[in-house]
Amino acid sequence: MTTEPDALPRAWFARIDPSPDALFYAAPRLVNHIDDATIAALTDYYREVLPPGSAILDLMSSWVSHLPADVSFDRVAGLGMNADELAANPRLSDSCVHDLNLCPELPYPPQSFDGVLNAVSVQYLVHPVEVFAEVRRVLRPGGTIALADMLFNDREPAGLWLLPAANSIGNLDNYRDLLAEAGFDAIDVQDATDSCWRPYCALLRRTFTEWPRGKIDALEESVSHYVLASARKA
Repeated sequence: MTTEPDALPRAWFARIDPSPDALFYAAPRLVNHIDDATIAALTDYYREVLPPGSAILDLMSSWVSHLPADVSFDRVAGLGMNADELAANPRLSDSCVHDLNLCPELPYPPQSFDGVLNAVSVQYLVHPVEVFAEVRRVLRPGGTIALADMLFNDREPAGLWLLPAANSIGNLDNYRDLLAEAGFDAIDVQDATDSCWRPYCALLRRTFTEWPRGKIDALEESVSHYVLASARKA
C-alpha cells in the first residue's frame, strides 16, 4: 500500500460531521482526555524514546504534553487549535495555532526538530498522509516520531467516533508497514491495549453509570489495538 498523497481514496478520510474544526475548538477545554494509567504509560514511553536536551514538536497539542517532568528539552514547540490551551501548557517554549485539516503543511523550516510527538489525535486528521510527510520534512536526520494511537476494527464503533469504517488499520504489522512506507525506520510498535485502553473503558463504566453497559462494551471492542509507536527518520 503506497502512502503517496493522491493514491489513497479521499472517502477514507471523510467525516460524518464536516463542520470546521475551529468551531469545536473555539472554547478551551482544560481537561485530560486520557486517564491516569494511560498518562503514566505515555510519559514513560516519551522518557524512553525522546532524547533529553533535544528540540521537540508536540503536534496537535493542548494544555498538557505528558512529557516527563524530570527530563529537560532544549525546545518544546506546540502546534494546536486553541491559543488559551497552548498558553496554559507549562512545557511549551513556543506555540502556534494551526488547523492541520485546513492546511496540512507545518509552519516550520526543514530539519527543525529532533522529535515529533502526537497523542491520540491522528484519527482526527483528514489529511494524515500529507501531515506525516510534513513530519518527515521538519525532523532532522535520525529524528524520532512518537505516537499514541488507536487502531479501529472494521465494524462501526457504536457511533461514538466520527470515522468511516475504512479509516482503520486492523493489525500491528500493517501499522509498521505504513510507517516504513512513509520513510521511517527503527520502527517500534507496542500493543498497550491492556495497560491503557481497557483501564480507560473501565473508568468510563465507573464514571458514566447511567450509560447502557452495551454502549461502553461496543466502544471498547471497536478498538482493536491501543498503540505506542516510535520510528526514526531514515
